[in-house]
Amino acid sequence: MDGIISQETKDAVLSAADIVSVVSDYVQLENRGNQWWGCCPFHHEKTPSFSVTPDKNMYYCFGCHEGGDAIKFVMEMEKIRFPEALKLLARKFGVEVRYSNNFVPGAEKPDNSKELYIDLYNRVADMFHYGLVKTEAGKFALDYITKRGISMETIEKFKLGYSPADRQWLKKFLKSKNFSDEFLANSGLFSKKYPDIAFFSDRLMFPIFDRRGQAVAFGGRFLRGDPEKSPKYLNSGDLIQYKKGETLYAFNFAKNAIRENKKVIFCEGYMDCVAYHQCGINYAVAPLGTALTDDQIKLVRGFADTILLSFDSDGAGQAATQRAILMCRRQGLTVKIIRLHNAKDPAEIMVNFGAETLTNEVNNAILDSDYLLSFLSQKYQKDTPEGKSKFALEFFPYIDALQTDIQKESSLVLLGQTLNISLEAIKRDFNNREDVKKRTLNTPTESRAPVQDQVVVNAEFRAVLAVLSDTNQFELMQSRLTESDFENPSARTLFLILKECYKAGDLSFVSVLSHCEHDGIKQKITESVSKGEFSQYTAQSVADSIEWLEMQSLERKKKSILEQMGVLQSQLSLPANQELMTKLFEEKKRIDEKLNKKGLEYGSGVGS
Repeated sequence: MDGIISQETKDAVLSAADIVSVVSDYVQLENRGNQWWGCCPFHHEKTPSFSVTPDKNMYYCFGCHEGGDAIKFVMEMEKIRFPEALKLLARKFGVEVRYSNNFVPGAEKPDNSKELYIDLYNRVADMFHYGLVKTEAGKFALDYITKRGISMETIEKFKLGYSPADRQWLKKFLKSKNFSDEFLANSGLFSKKYPDIAFFSDRLMFPIFDRRGQAVAFGGRFLRGDPEKSPKYLNSGDLIQYKKGETLYAFNFAKNAIRENKKVIFCEGYMDCVAYHQCGINYAVAPLGTALTDDQIKLVRGFADTILLSFDSDGAGQAATQRAILMCRRQGLTVKIIRLHNAKDPAEIMVNFGAETLTNEVNNAILDSDYLLSFLSQKYQKDTPEGKSKFALEFFPYIDALQTDIQKESSLVLLGQTLNISLEAIKRDFNNREDVKKRTLNTPTESRAPVQDQVVVNAEFRAVLAVLSDTNQFELMQSRLTESDFENPSARTLFLILKECYKAGDLSFVSVLSHCEHDGIKQKITESVSKGEFSQYTAQSVADSIEWLEMQSLERKKKSILEQMGVLQSQLSLPANQELMTKLFEEKKRIDEKLNKKGLEYGSGVGS
């Protein structure tokens, strides 16, 4: 673990960093006197309200009120933590990173295995690429990919490769380069059962890059032999440098285009993604041998507001599309569906009809509501009461996933029009959908605990629960937080119970349970004790949880202030509003200073 990056390093980075240069990597700026202006990267606008002031080394948007220094800007744009942004800028502007408390990097022999495995994967990706484009053994794989319309320029861009048919060659070669057996055994490149046998052999290889373009994993496509004995695709499992549920194929190539276009295409696999990019549609990415995950959606959510889904039209593809629609809508994103005509995938359209046709298919993507209503119209008989009920029940989860009342109301209206049912009847069934589902589908309704006994177990609740593992830390929690700092009612209730026990001078489990009148919380406490979960917490991890809770509370307060500032923005002609705006801005500034300080103290403890 690294030490805390010194305040002197932060000051040196901010002094050396040309904020106009930093922001210009993401935003097109125009100089007007002593300020630079552009369209805000944090919200949608046509008239620039985003300003960069070089002499103050800061940026500020008069529309959404986002502002800060170069470090914060990089954190927001790259979706990385404080220490990562600080180190990134330090490298960019040639500033030496120094640590407080006399910490010397390397003195404690920090674990750098992640970097070593990334280096290994980059080397292997280069070898596979050479095997595809320069060797006779890889010629058949090169012929296959070029016949599918992939150009040499695209092959070079994505560093496509070929893994040798000799499954022992890779281990022998890497051993000759002084890689140890132990290191290679944990690399994911070899069979766990037979450590000398390569995991990938005689396959077309797709290196998987992280967001900065470093190879961290592979996907390999089967090309010849008995298809019954080998899967079409093999994919790397989770590794120290790679978590497939948190990574998207081609995101490193697509992120700037996603940011510029405010949209992203989620497609079926590697070949689809490569085809989109070759046709100039370079905001396409793909999940990695698994179903789309919430973390993958979060990866693009900061850059895009519209998701276009391009999955297969077969049963599995339709199921994946419907699942993805709900996941994206729950995260507040607009969703459209790309429907391919006269072809099974984007590569086939590219070869048979050209890039322009594929572009038209993308531009003609339909709204997810239209897609679902069309799909359900084919699945159910809309001219029967039973068909109408089942149709509506299958559409209701989509309405549940929408984030605003306007969206929900509009979709209910659309559903009523499709089924030729009054809005009042549709609303009644929607509001009583569980009972309707039970009656219509004859499925038993799960027994539900009384509302009072339902406990929302999220990170907030677990953070308060963790204090029971080290009750000495409650004094710290009480000094940093009040009940108003908790968003989760269950966490707030538990905090108040602990506070009551603390006043009584007894924070034992027995005391906490005796003061607790909430059966659900009692159950969670006893369940955690029985499972031995408290033994997993250390004093530091509990302190970190308290720190996290405080930062979350500050972020919520900041959001509330920004909302108030937004309301006042159009009413600044009134002196009272001007005074209130000034107070809000000063409070926001204090919160930002606290968050930056905590980012330096809390975030820098994690090596990156």
